[in-house]
Amino acid sequence: MEVTGTAQHEAWRARAVPPVEQLRDGLWSVPVPMLGPLRYVSVYVFALDGGGLGLLDTGWESDEGWAALTGGLASIGGGVDDVRGVLITHLHFDHLGLAERVRQASGAWIAMHPADAAIVGSPTHRDAEAFVAAEVEFLVSLGADRDDAVADVGPAERMTAFTRMAVPDRLLEDGETAALPGWSLRAVHTPGHTPGHLCFTEERTGLFFAGDHVLPRITPNISTTHDGLADPLRNYLASLEAVSAQEPAEVLPAHEWRFRGLAGRTDALRAHHEHRLGELLDALRDHPHSTPWELAAQLTWSRPWEQYERRMRIFAVTETDAHLRLLASRGLVTSDGGAAPTWTLAVR
Repeated sequence: MEVTGTAQHEAWRARAVPPVEQLRDGLWSVPVPMLGPLRYVSVYVFALDGGGLGLLDTGWESDEGWAALTGGLASIGGGVDDVRGVLITHLHFDHLGLAERVRQASGAWIAMHPADAAIVGSPTHRDAEAFVAAEVEFLVSLGADRDDAVADVGPAERMTAFTRMAVPDRLLEDGETAALPGWSLRAVHTPGHTPGHLCFTEERTGLFFAGDHVLPRITPNISTTHDGLADPLRNYLASLEAVSAQEPAEVLPAHEWRFRGLAGRTDALRAHHEHRLGELLDALRDHPHSTPWELAAQLTWSRPWEQYERRMRIFAVTETDAHLRLLASRGLVTSDGGAAPTWTLAVR
């Protein structure tokens, strides 16, 4: 893999936010800071034929994020009122979060895949109390003690901002071309990270906008959710396979830095998950009849398991569940089918 976003890479190593960059004629990346270890999301800005701007993703909803986005647009000679349309790779807060502010300020349309649009617009996701209750029940079904689940999910007021995320007014299916004049951005449905995750291939320049599907350094989180895919890791691996035959001029991910070598990176991501599946099988040999909550504690993570709590622990447990479901679809493990199913190796 060849690093092409050298300024982004240098900023990452310095633990800083990279600069606004012009990537091609009429194309810029604007970093918008966010909470958590990823630090920022790259919003891609397109100059449109006939005037105006298009955005790919919008960034984390916060006053700091809004200042970074509007300041970035001003630095290239534009403003938020110039935005005509917004493409969203997927429903997560660091991608969709600022879209409603952009729409209110500009009147721009917002487009995303129907699968993610249905989740964002669902009654559960528009009601913080309902969302918290659903997530708590889902964690309990994975083996969590109810008090631990309640503590990890947190109070409903923490979820209020998530329930106000923009519901799109346009839908983009796999293979459709986005309505950004002067650009040929073809939607590529890559379910896994979310049910409706979209990448975009720009057919004129050969650029591949990867969203969170393929990142240069980290492995995207692939987790089960109370309203998501039944076997998200199977979907994700199939989505990796679907894009691996491409060799774009450059990969433009939502986080970290731009790079070349899409096929090699997808191979590495698939190998990572196969290794993880093997580690989970070993854990089941040593701890049969365990829940996903119990098994997550037996796996290797970036820090000691005792330090995991709240959202980090939720991601770890639901990622473990996603790997269990794939093993089950391969006939390698079985569950007892209880209210909080326990898992064991299949008899072969």
